[in-house]
Amino acid sequence: MMILVLTSCATTSRILLPSDLVAQEDVVGIKSQKVRIWGDATKAEIAATLAATGSQINFIEKGNRSNQESYLVLSGGGQNGAFGAGLLNGWTRSGTRPEFKIVTGVSTGALIAPFAFLGSSYDATIKEFYTTHSTKDLVRYRVASGLLGGVSFADSKPLAGLIAKYITHTTLRKIAIEHQKGRYLLVGTTNLDAGRPVIWNMGEIAQVGDDRALKLFRSVILASASIPGAFPPVMIGVSADGKTGQEMHVDGGTTDNAILLPFHVNLKQLYKRLKWKPKRKLYVVINSTLTPRRKSVKADTFSIAGRSIDTLIKRLTISDTQRLYQFSQRNDIQFNIASIPERFNEKPEELFDRAYMIKLFSHAYNLASKGYKWGRKPPDT
Repeated sequence: MMILVLTSCATTSRILLPSDLVAQEDVVGIKSQKVRIWGDATKAEIAATLAATGSQINFIEKGNRSNQESYLVLSGGGQNGAFGAGLLNGWTRSGTRPEFKIVTGVSTGALIAPFAFLGSSYDATIKEFYTTHSTKDLVRYRVASGLLGGVSFADSKPLAGLIAKYITHTTLRKIAIEHQKGRYLLVGTTNLDAGRPVIWNMGEIAQVGDDRALKLFRSVILASASIPGAFPPVMIGVSADGKTGQEMHVDGGTTDNAILLPFHVNLKQLYKRLKWKPKRKLYVVINSTLTPRRKSVKADTFSIAGRSIDTLIKRLTISDTQRLYQFSQRNDIQFNIASIPERFNEKPEELFDRAYMIKLFSHAYNLASKGYKWGRKPPDT
């Protein structure tokens, strides 16, 4: 009986909109219809979204028509985000880092993405995040609550606090300015109610600029980094037909661990309509290794479950890189990929091991500062 009572107390209640209104949902406080799209949108859904936003070529027609465009994809990977952070810092040092037309991030990549989008002046911020914090700064464990039916085994308030420290109204204003130039910052989450990936147009949120926009911006990043079960889900307020409710969003890596645009978006066709053919490059930064590593797994519940989840995520990530490669080939985009090399043999001792992250950051920095040797294909292609 006591367990049932505790379970009831620990469970988060919320309001769901009727299923017939789901397709009409708008994010509370954001009037723009351009704020998000399904990450796995069908051709019909993409056409409907483009029609609703009033322009089929809006996302590439703004800004100066340069002869070259670069896109950056930052994957999930937890504390291994130190790899992406070090690579970006080293890339700046090499003098070859471009400005990116599109920057996307999932999970730990979502934490890096806003600052990668704003350019090398924020390299120190990225470095600070991944080299000065540890588990105690990001996680507050509440194992009893998780075991008794709560939403998670840990509290994400420390992480939310750090996001709030780095994402301010000033940050939003700068992102909004770049968005107006025709650049795009995109973040992936997973809508658990729908069981589908969502791609958020963070620049569209940023240009709203008020307190609600700042709260939503932070919430999307927190949701993208909220590992299901480990951290609580993030509730996003929505409305339709005069009714309000909440969607449940979690780590974008639950569905897609690396994103660019919905697979069925035809960039080649859109550029052809504009009679514009810039040289386009896609840079995919995978914050993990891409080859299996042998590990002796202990015969206990948590070790087996943990290793199984790690294996699942790695296979998902490899699949994502193959999908991104197919997308780039179909749309005449040069594909480039980076991942943690096999020769980096350091092992973390905790969920966010500062010493480990410093070593990984330095390793990636050294590789990139000398001119990173990008791969041209993902594994198994």
